[in-house]
Amino acid sequence: YVVSDNHLNREFQAKRPNEKWVTDITYLQSNGIRLYLSAIKDLYNNEIVAYQISHRNDVRLVIDTVKLAIKRKKDVSGILLHSDQGFQYTSRQYHGLLKQYNIRASMSRKGNCLDNACMENFFSHLKTECIYMHQFKTAEEMKQAVIQYIEFYNNERIQTKLNSCSPREYLTTAA
Repeated sequence: YVVSDNHLNREFQAKRPNEKWVTDITYLQSNGIRLYLSAIKDLYNNEIVAYQISHRNDVRLVIDTVKLAIKRKKDVSGILLHSDQGFQYTSRQYHGLLKQYNIRASMSRKGNCLDNACMENFFSHLKTECIYMHQFKTAEEMKQAVIQYIEFYNNERIQTKLNSCSPREYLTTAA
């Protein structure tokens, strides 16, 4: 059981890509189907840099999400990765992975969802604009809808705080 300090301290802006990431897990439920989504968001452009969907809410889910982010971004040394104090994020396996790649852990204060409000905000958009709009017949149908929504969110969904650009468009224009 490993707990990190709250290094993010609700400073939800980043000056460059891959400076500050936030992560969390949410459950997705519709028509008796339940899945878990683990996602990592870059605070520079609000892009979802990696995500995994599973039937189980376990340490493997967050480990696989972090490994996917590492694979996609390659140079992750020095990134601040903020989470809550869920059992997955306080596991020795999770902290060992972060240490291996020189990723700096940060954690919300116990029971304080506002310390990770920016990730909760993404989950709220996902559920309101995707999950609650459909009655899925299968888990696979729900999974495909989530994949499509995240692609839409990253590539097309404009955000006022990103100068009315999508996350990837903002990253391209800022570069």
